[in-house]
Amino acid sequence: MIEPRANPHFRGHEAALASLHHAAGAGRLHHGWLISGPPGIGKATLAFRFARWLLAGGTSTDLSLPANSPVFRRVAAGTHPDLFTVERRLNDKKDRLQSVIVIETVREAIGFMHHTPSEGGWRVVIVDGAEDMNPQTANALLKMLEEPPARAILLLVTAAPGRLLPTILSRCRALALSPLPDGDVAALLADYAPELGADERARLAGLAEGSIGTALNLAAQGGVALAGLVDEALAAPVAPARAQSIADTIARAVEGADHFETFFTLLRAALAGRTRAAARSGQNPARLAGDVTLWQELGQLERETAGLNLDKRAAVIVALSQLHRS
Repeated sequence: MIEPRANPHFRGHEAALASLHHAAGAGRLHHGWLISGPPGIGKATLAFRFARWLLAGGTSTDLSLPANSPVFRRVAAGTHPDLFTVERRLNDKKDRLQSVIVIETVREAIGFMHHTPSEGGWRVVIVDGAEDMNPQTANALLKMLEEPPARAILLLVTAAPGRLLPTILSRCRALALSPLPDGDVAALLADYAPELGADERARLAGLAEGSIGTALNLAAQGGVALAGLVDEALAAPVAPARAQSIADTIARAVEGADHFETFFTLLRAALAGRTRAAARSGQNPARLAGDVTLWQELGQLERETAGLNLDKRAAVIVALSQLHRS
């Protein structure tokens, strides 16, 4: 998937686009914006899209900027002098990401914000994954929001706004993004993965629950084929020989793909969807309670298998045997 800073593709979220465009055009651009919503729906892509547009003095109503423009290229390369990104960085050994956004990164951003814009326009700081700030880091960022410099804007991107300080939330203008319609997810799949057929794109869009990030991950993990196995397992009891065959398929990692995790995610999602539909139709409460318990048990089975490095084949067979218990 294309990094958000280099991503020219964007669909949906028209209300958020209009809010940003109107605020900038009216000369009332708030100094702090909180862009929130479920994972994989385009929050960071929107933040970088707006940053590019703002830095280029853009006029398009959809905040678009040609991919061959100098500003687009420099933002994509991480070399624009008036844009700073706050995020988890590699640790000192450069072998993994830090567990949190550290105070030093925010201090760099504070210094950056108080410099004069290099190109005479705006200074933009994007905090990607704002929920990853620890209390010390969050308090340092709060000071930036309380005393914002002129011609500087802070864009916070988060999938968990409830983990942010209430004082940070109160000083930002909120842009809450919703999951994308299936049509937008399918259209984005055509942009990102044109090799996929129309039927495959439509199935992935239906499985992704409004998240293009989830749809792309499912495509990489063989999600359509695994969803077919889930459909088969939920439709009728699976014979022992077939259960062994399914378990072998799921436990076999191909080019780093984790079919086990994806299968359980899809299985639990399908079970939850079936339970919601049954509840709406007024089915037997005892049956509904049984499905909820099964959903919980499958989650525990997956966590224990992965966490304790247990036999994945055996776990799949156990899960299949539980689906149609009386």
